[in-house]
Amino acid sequence: MPGGRLTGEDRRHIAAGLAEGLGYAEIGRRLGRPASTVMREVTRNGGPDGYGADRAHEATRHRARRRKQAQPPAPPTTDDGHGRDPQAVLDFTESFTTLLVQQGLPRMESRVLACLYITDSGALTAADLVQRLRVSPASVSHAVAFLEQQGMLRRERTPGARRERYVVDDELWIRSILASLRMNDALVAASQRGAEILGAETPAGARFESSAELLLLVSDAFRQVMERWRRGTG
Repeated sequence: MPGGRLTGEDRRHIAAGLAEGLGYAEIGRRLGRPASTVMREVTRNGGPDGYGADRAHEATRHRARRRKQAQPPAPPTTDDGHGRDPQAVLDFTESFTTLLVQQGLPRMESRVLACLYITDSGALTAADLVQRLRVSPASVSHAVAFLEQQGMLRRERTPGARRERYVVDDELWIRSILASLRMNDALVAASQRGAEILGAETPAGARFESSAELLLLVSDAFRQVMERWRRGTG
């Protein structure tokens, strides 16, 4: 918000402007605030006919106090019986979540994946995730759908049970690498086509040809690494 939070004086100017019959844009111009800021302030505090500066200021302070007093989200609970340090697990979970976000995964999807990955079972229901992360079922549903689409988890239904479980396993990063390789292969093909169309002897064509050579090396290296990993775990 330009200029920081609205002050009591700002709110008195808003009330005075409304009394004069001024529009939100003009009130905002006088305050040096966007019209949308004034509109939200008035709308959430009684509307044009019921807005009062002192009452609005007190209501805002009350909402701020309630937010501060709200219970913070609970950390993901871990499986019992292994003598783990809860604080160390919590710190690791937060750092792992941050790392996933830095790698480009959305925040909620990162929290869900980290929550699943630190469990020994590697499997949780939607209700488990809602309880552990203290988020809405809709948030979990959207995150799970995204992760499933990316091949980063799968759904399974235990025989005789009504609820689905979401599962991660040792193949998680293999599937992720394979997805990256498919994209890399598509970029190789596009780069080779670009070099062909533009002409490898031209600056633009040479750029595409060089890119294709590098991307091919990357794909070959990843495939060799995966083959070595499979031989080592087979």
